[in-house]
Amino acid sequence: MRIQMFFFLIMVGYSSLMAQTRPGYELRFKITGLKDTTVYLGYYYAESTYVRDTARVNSKGEFVFDNKQALPQGIYFVVLDKNRLFDFAIGSNQHFAMETNTTDYIKNMVVKNDTDNKLFFENMHFNLERNKEAEPFIKVLQDTTLKDETKKKEARDGFSKINDKVTAYQNELIAAHPKTMTARLLKSTKRIDIPEPPKRADGSIDSTFQLRYYRKHFFDNFDISDDALIRLPQPIYSQKINEYLDKLYAPQVDTLKKAIEPLIARVKSNQETYKYLVWTLMLKYQAPEFMGLDEMYVYLFDKYFATGEMDFWVNDRLKKNLKDHADRLRKSLIGITAPNLIMQDAALQPRTLHNIKNKYTIIYFFDPDCGHCKTETPKLVDFYTRNKAKFDVEVFAVSADTSMQKMRDYIKTMNMKWITVNGPRTYVGSYHDLYDAMTTPTIYILDEKKKIIGKKLPVDRLEDFFTNYEKFKKKLGT
Repeated sequence: MRIQMFFFLIMVGYSSLMAQTRPGYELRFKITGLKDTTVYLGYYYAESTYVRDTARVNSKGEFVFDNKQALPQGIYFVVLDKNRLFDFAIGSNQHFAMETNTTDYIKNMVVKNDTDNKLFFENMHFNLERNKEAEPFIKVLQDTTLKDETKKKEARDGFSKINDKVTAYQNELIAAHPKTMTARLLKSTKRIDIPEPPKRADGSIDSTFQLRYYRKHFFDNFDISDDALIRLPQPIYSQKINEYLDKLYAPQVDTLKKAIEPLIARVKSNQETYKYLVWTLMLKYQAPEFMGLDEMYVYLFDKYFATGEMDFWVNDRLKKNLKDHADRLRKSLIGITAPNLIMQDAALQPRTLHNIKNKYTIIYFFDPDCGHCKTETPKLVDFYTRNKAKFDVEVFAVSADTSMQKMRDYIKTMNMKWITVNGPRTYVGSYHDLYDAMTTPTIYILDEKKKIIGKKLPVDRLEDFFTNYEKFKKKLGT
């Protein structure tokens, strides 16, 4: 009897091992209540969803997704008529079966031959039960008419205890099955506990300790070299990168370069995360929230695309588009001398940007037919009237339209008393090749040496910009 039992255990272990080492994938499903239709295997990727495979459901509700090539790990789902039926995990074992019914796909799910998905659905079941327990507490906490502080405290305490149960359950799961897709998913959402700063020998506290600690441990629970974390129901990967760079570092080019290089070094061994991280950063700094950070886009292009580092996935057409944008940006970055513009004014006389002698120059790219320009131009006229002498500023306005008559009419209608020229009537080539001004209105601000000190500000912020810049220059001088 012992020999038979021992043989049985060996065979079970062997079958399990074979399931994990067989090439490709074979995902068998049976959904009672579903029959004679077509379903799709979908997956998440960043902020989008895609279809990976197709299967035909028979009269018994059975269908199979299979292929000789393994699936990239992550969270997948079954799709019927463009509706997502349920999510499930794809980890190292890609040969398993799942049974459920249309009454409740999740509640009635039975997983065969896969620990990962057993954990996945057990966790969902556990969370559903805890949510039911939490409902009365949430109802009290969301009641804005309730004035009883005792009841509110009881509700907070009750909710906190349930939350502690969930945390403890998930921590145990992660510790017991760390390599499963389910554990990696749960771990990726865990926050970092930041300790209180230690006291120095003199009793003082290092005010930078917590920031430095958080930077160092920010990715302890999130392995950015694991491409499976790109395939999650929420775009957690890009959210983590954005949070790290936006909240823990100043929006300065040199600072951000030092912050991202260690991240890229960590993912470089995995082409998928290498590609995704660099591309995420390119998109982030293509039109950055903070003025001047478009230099990061140029830096990333030069280092990772111009050098051929990304040639393993980027095609020639995309590479050229990225290069064109980088080249347009590099000619009009903050800190460089603004490219000279020589164009005809309303009297057909050439006017030269670099000939302006004022302390500051505003380049204003506009289009007479642009609706936003018709809103911003009167504001700029008002700013110019009130602040021309105060800041010693001149405006060099560039019309994007070929029509000289439209420009003349616009000058008259808007009462523009500054220098206005026609962009297409140029002596130095297209301004689009010199400035990143693909949309109108676009503003650049130059100092007395014609260096770019500001760009793409709304007119409403010009006065504050000049005031603060003057203070900065004065402080720098002292």
